[in-house]
Amino acid sequence: MDNINQLNLEGIPLILVRVLSGVILLVIGYLSRKFLAGRKLARAEALAKKTIAEAEKEAEARKREVSLEAKEELYRIRAKFEEETRERRQELLRLEKRLGERGANLERKVDFLEKKEREIAGRGRELTARQKLLGEREQELQALLNEEKEKLQRISGLNREEARKLLLKKMEDDVRQDAAIMIRRIEQETKETAEKKAREIITLAIQRCAADQVTESTVTVVSLPGDEMKGRIIGREGRNIRALEMATGINVIIDDTPEAVTLSGFDPVRREIARIALERLITDGRIHPARIEEVVEKVRQEMDVSIREIGEQAAFEAGVHGLHPEEIKLLGRLKYRTSYGQNVLQHSKEVAYLAGIMSSELGVDAKIAKRAGFLHDLGKAVDHEVEGAHARIGADLAKRYGESPPVIQAIVSHHGEEEPDTILAVLIQAADAVSASRPGARRETLETYVQRLEKLEKIADSFQGVEKAYAIQAGREIRVMVEPDRIGDAEAASLARDLSKKIEEQMEYPGQIKVTVIRETRAVDYAK
Repeated sequence: MDNINQLNLEGIPLILVRVLSGVILLVIGYLSRKFLAGRKLARAEALAKKTIAEAEKEAEARKREVSLEAKEELYRIRAKFEEETRERRQELLRLEKRLGERGANLERKVDFLEKKEREIAGRGRELTARQKLLGEREQELQALLNEEKEKLQRISGLNREEARKLLLKKMEDDVRQDAAIMIRRIEQETKETAEKKAREIITLAIQRCAADQVTESTVTVVSLPGDEMKGRIIGREGRNIRALEMATGINVIIDDTPEAVTLSGFDPVRREIARIALERLITDGRIHPARIEEVVEKVRQEMDVSIREIGEQAAFEAGVHGLHPEEIKLLGRLKYRTSYGQNVLQHSKEVAYLAGIMSSELGVDAKIAKRAGFLHDLGKAVDHEVEGAHARIGADLAKRYGESPPVIQAIVSHHGEEEPDTILAVLIQAADAVSASRPGARRETLETYVQRLEKLEKIADSFQGVEKAYAIQAGREIRVMVEPDRIGDAEAASLARDLSKKIEEQMEYPGQIKVTVIRETRAVDYAK
């Protein structure tokens, strides 16, 4: 018990000490915080006052700056306004001056117009008087004409329209008769002086011209050593045949034809390249796309050399020298070009021979004639690449390569694109027609041939007074039988001429067509 009391008495001072210590610490903390808060508040007030002072200074400076800018802007606007006002004032002065000048001009023009108006009014009065006088004269003349017409109608028994038609018909008949007589007389005179000589010259030229004939078509057949080669040409999934067609531009046709492949294309040079390349591939045995392209390129280069050599050889054979290298190449390409089955290079050489012979007979320069004849179909070498008639294309090429004007004119006029204005041009036309129309020179299908003959006879039958028409000499002559009671001798010559013109307008044909009109009058009587 005593121990317990002693513990309690000893423990009470310790608790008080702790309580007092806590109270003291709280008081000290409170006082410290209050002191620190006071200091922070003082600092914040000082900082706020400083910030306010600086803001007031900055606002004052900004105010002065804005005031200065406003004054400057006001000054600038005022200066601009004064400048614009001065310019407008000057412009108004100029306009006022111009208006003043225009006003003066208008016053002068008004005075001039008033003067002209007075003159026109005077002339109008004069014209009115003259018109009145002319009207009276016209009435008098019309009365006289009516009186004369009535007299003529009473005398002739015809009205005005009937008399007009009768007069026109009479004049038309007289003109037709005179024209037919004149045409017949001119034709007879021309034939008497020219037919004999022309026949001799052309016959001599044909006799002295002997030429081979080479025919090409749009397809070429390549022989194969066996049908198993077709599979190798086609290749896996057709890659070989596609490579060949792409490299040459020619269609390769492989069908059931035994041991043969057909090459089809309209360009004979490309078709020849494809033929040579395919034959080399078959011989070599290595057929694949890379090899095909290599062989085709090599053959193309060799073909360029071959074409140039062919052109040089042809020029040498025709006796034409000094040609441009490009002309030589174009002429070499003509070996692979045909016209109605006739080889164009061979045809060009024939025309050169014929033109040279005929020019020698007529005393014309044979060298120029041969040159023009040899180059006359030059445009056919590129007519599948350039639009237009081959005669004009050839003339443009000849002009580009420095040919003389007579040669160019002969080329452009040999098919009638232009009228021939020299003897050389006429000779080239004649030589071209002779070479194209000689027997065996050209071929055509039977159907086309029959249609041409039927059209020729139909054109002849369309004329009035034609009894029957016959196309003979393979369509190179048309004989027309006429009714003698409707067509006279003079009208027969006119009919032949009109029929020739209509045939030229409606038909296309090589060479020329002879038109013969036959009028036969038979007198029959019986002896009893």
